[in-house]
Amino acid sequence: MKTLGVGIVLMVALFFCLPYHLYMKQLWKKNPEKSWEKARRFVSGFFRFELKLSGCKVNVIGKENIPQDGPVLFVGNHRSYFDILIYHEAIGKPLGFLAKKEMEKIPLLPLYMRDIGCLFLDREDIKQGLSVIKQGTEYMKQGHSMVVFPEGTRNQTDTLLPFREGGYKMAEKSKSPIVPVSICRSDLMLESAPKKRIHSHSVTIEFGKPIYPCELPPKERKERYAEFPQLIQDMYDKNNI
Repeated sequence: MKTLGVGIVLMVALFFCLPYHLYMKQLWKKNPEKSWEKARRFVSGFFRFELKLSGCKVNVIGKENIPQDGPVLFVGNHRSYFDILIYHEAIGKPLGFLAKKEMEKIPLLPLYMRDIGCLFLDREDIKQGLSVIKQGTEYMKQGHSMVVFPEGTRNQTDTLLPFREGGYKMAEKSKSPIVPVSICRSDLMLESAPKKRIHSHSVTIEFGKPIYPCELPPKERKERYAEFPQLIQDMYDKNNI
């Protein structure tokens, strides 16, 4: 019943909120920052309702590590479609995601993803990828935080996949901090759940201490980037009990 209920609420919301999307599209042309904040408030109510309906209990660790002034690049693992809702609600500030291009094929959903500042990346097209990173950098320069999943896909194993570091450029060029993030057990709500149906479960998301790439020399910056996979893996292992 949870799966049916969550699905019905999603489809009804996507269809009946189209007028609001058109309003947000026009507002973004005039004032991107204001439109992102309005979009965040609008989707937060929907996200909270869907998480409650699905029976998700979120435990947040290290929220004090999130810088409150200016944009932040969040770098984390990715286990479930529910991660988007959980990241968004746990962080509590205007937030876009670097999503795979295939998401654009889902009816209506991409419209609302763009409203909150999401960008769609074709990982097989280097030129398009560079263009998306450039656009994400401009978003961050305007004060908008972004999330990247360096594994490049949802991963339900207990070992992180190799990281791709291209998204880090958004933090470098916008002079923003990077916060590593670990999320665990979100896949047990759907992807790893029996019969692929939504099940109630507790999820833990942890935020590590921020680093400031623009304050580091190139060599040390690369060393810190290389530490991210193990840092996030350690947080995951600690919380996955």
